[in-house]
Parts: sequence; structure tokens; C-alpha cells
Amino acid sequence: MADKESPLHHFELHPIIDIHLGGLDLSINKAIIAMWIGMAVVYGLFMVVGKNGASMIPGKLQSMLEMSLEFIKGMVKEFIGDEGMKYFNFVGTLFFFILCCNLIGLIPGSYTITSQLVVTGTFAVIIFVMTLIIGISKHGGHFFSILVPPGVPKIMIPVMVPIEIISMLARPISLSVRLFANMTAGHTVLAVLFGLGLSAPMWIGWLPLGFTVIINGLEIAIAVIQAYIFTTLTCVYIGDVIKLH
Repeated sequence: MADKESPLHHFELHPIIDIHLGGLDLSINKAIIAMWIGMAVVYGLFMVVGKNGASMIPGKLQSMLEMSLEFIKGMVKEFIGDEGMKYFNFVGTLFFFILCCNLIGLIPGSYTITSQLVVTGTFAVIIFVMTLIIGISKHGGHFFSILVPPGVPKIMIPVMVPIEIISMLARPISLSVRLFANMTAGHTVLAVLFGLGLSAPMWIGWLPLGFTVIINGLEIAIAVIQAYIFTTLTCVYIGDVIKLH
């Protein structure tokens, strides 16, 4: 009973379908289902828009998606440059997938996969490795000059290189923790307020429930902002290794 009243109960995962292959646990739980739904929503949205692409008068959904894609395209060109258009599909997919997963988590009974550090950490590590591959494939050995800021005296290079390495390794950590912490904190506050509203006397219970509605609206904004920040930083990191900033 105590576990059900805990604000962290929402983040617990229990197998819905147990699947074990050898030593691997491939059980299906709420997080897996939420991820599938997020992928299906993103795919479905663009399938609908693609089918209506020839329409002379786009509908509201198509117009909204087209404006979103134009916004992302502008962001890619700003932070990466014209060369960044080859990464536009990746960046756009990343933005919409994270956004959908963030918003799906606000539906009662669903799950927010971006509130799991292992998920956001996996995203961040993939992006980090991808930027290293992009940088090395484009610049070869010269890529590692990124560890030596321009204008640094030679005597300071042995000191600056370890600092730059730590700074570079900190990027995936900060990228993953930022998204994880914001989504976890918001849902915890919602769970606490909702619990207070249910347990408080009738004459005062409306107050925390009212705050729940307000914070839920704020969480929608945070879901969009966090998807935007994650995508923007991804573009910045790709741009850095291409331009060697």
C-alpha cells in the first residue's frame, strides 16, 4: 500500500509479458509500449502528411508539421551549416520522437520513457559516438586539434588537453541528465499534488488538485522545451566537430 502512495510509484516498471531468452530479459513493460506508441505516432503523422502532400490546400496538421520541419531546418542550418542538411532527417526524427514520448507520459496510466536515465543516456551516448565518427571521418587525425583551443601557449597544452577531454566527456552526461531530471521532477511534483488532493479533506482538497491542472499545463510546455533543447544541443555538437570549434 505504501508503495502505491509513493510519488515514485509512477517510475516503477513491472513486466506485462515475461520474455526471457538465455540470460536476456526481453520482457514487455509500460516503457516498451510507450516507446512503441511514440514511434507509431511519429510514423503515422508523417505518413498522413505524406499522403496529403500533393494537396493544394494543406490541412491544419500538415501545416503544423511543415512549420515544425522548417523550424528544425533553420536550426540545423544555423548550428551546423549547409553541410548539416545531410543530418536533417536524424535531427527531425530525434525531435519528434522525444517530443511524442514526453507528451505520451502526461497521459494518465502511460509511462514517460524520458524519465529513465538509461534511455536518455543511450540517446546521449549514440549522439556522442556519432559526433566522434563525423569528426574523425571529416578531419582525420586533425580532428583531435579540437582538444587544443586556439591561442593556447604550448606550455599550457599538457594542462588543457585533459580539461578538454573531461569537457567533451561531460557532454553526453549533461545532455542525458538534463532531459531525465526535468521529466522526472515534473512528474514527481504532479504525483505529490494529486496524492495530496485525494487525501486532503473535501473543503481543501480542491487546492492541490487545482495546482495539478496548472502544473500539467506547464509540463506540456516543458515537454516541448526539453525536446527543443536536446535537439539544439545535438545540432551544436555536430556543428562543433564539423567546424572544429
